[in-house]
Amino acid sequence: MSDYTVTFPNLGFSFDINTTAFTVFGLEVKWYGILIAVGFLLAFIYALASCKKMNIDQDKLIDVVIVGIIGGIIGARLYYVLFYAGDKYIKDPLSIFYISEGGLGIYGGIIGGLGVGAIMAKIRKLKITPVLDVAALGFLIGQCIGRWGNFVNQEAFGTATDLPWAMSSENTIIEVGGAAHPCFLYESLWCLIGFILLHIFTRKYRRYDGQTFLLYVAWYGIGRFFIEGLRTDSLLTPILNLRVSQLVAAATVLASIVLLVIFRKCTSLTGCGSKKVMELNHLEMDKEEEETFDEDAPSTIFGDLEVEYDDSDALSEESEPDTEETKPTEQESSEEPDEEEDDIEAEKDDQDQEDEEDGDKN
Repeated sequence: MSDYTVTFPNLGFSFDINTTAFTVFGLEVKWYGILIAVGFLLAFIYALASCKKMNIDQDKLIDVVIVGIIGGIIGARLYYVLFYAGDKYIKDPLSIFYISEGGLGIYGGIIGGLGVGAIMAKIRKLKITPVLDVAALGFLIGQCIGRWGNFVNQEAFGTATDLPWAMSSENTIIEVGGAAHPCFLYESLWCLIGFILLHIFTRKYRRYDGQTFLLYVAWYGIGRFFIEGLRTDSLLTPILNLRVSQLVAAATVLASIVLLVIFRKCTSLTGCGSKKVMELNHLEMDKEEEETFDEDAPSTIFGDLEVEYDDSDALSEESEPDTEETKPTEQESSEEPDEEEDDIEAEKDDQDQEDEEDGDKN
């Protein structure tokens, strides 16, 4: 028996959806959880596959990812609980731990995952900014797939619409009286496009560590700002009655744009990116086991801006005369006078021979 019947009336599609995928020993495994897990898994696989090109230690990154996932789950739950409009969690504090009932905020997950992951990266002596670049692309993968969990649960949809792709279900009829915007689809496609563009950018055009992450924040924030404006179930701020996600999105987009402008001339790169910048940083990505970076180097965003190459030592080495090659040996210096004396004696013999021949003629 299905939980929902979802139709796209203008396209002629209809789906019977059961939120439970299967049951193990009486425990229901939900499609929502499976989709979230698949998103995490694919993001993790992508991150590991990117380690070589980004010059990140795989073993250390695994530790960062595991801790980051835990931090992300905690952050997502706390974000939702803090901005929840009702008094449910005040009356029953233990219900905060009932994550299986739903209630996770994506921005809280990103903040928690990044914060805890960054701490672990420092502990494992990984440079934070390239890890952030990999994490940003992983987030896009996870968000692209995870949003389909909202489709299965028939949640996070938008206001009523008669657009060709309008979606209708029992929940949309209750909330908006008919077909609604499939906001899950909008965000999923937005993240997919963002991943493709930023993946290409990271491999070919990235100029400094952390640039991909800043572009991710701007890209996702812009999309989320407009998509959130369509939703009917957004968390609201307790004072101004504004959508929390829109305020957060606007703030993060503004911050990322400011930082992108500040670091526009930065060229501190430790992995793949712009060919010219890689050459400037003496990076050769095609060598399998070559270590081309210092893990303890300052962070791009939080430290030095430019990579300075001091070639004074190389110039001094080139300009310094090679005393061993230019200085004649004792044997060579002693042989030169002997050669000159031999030449003088040979000239005297020739002169004596000429005098004798002239005497004979006379």
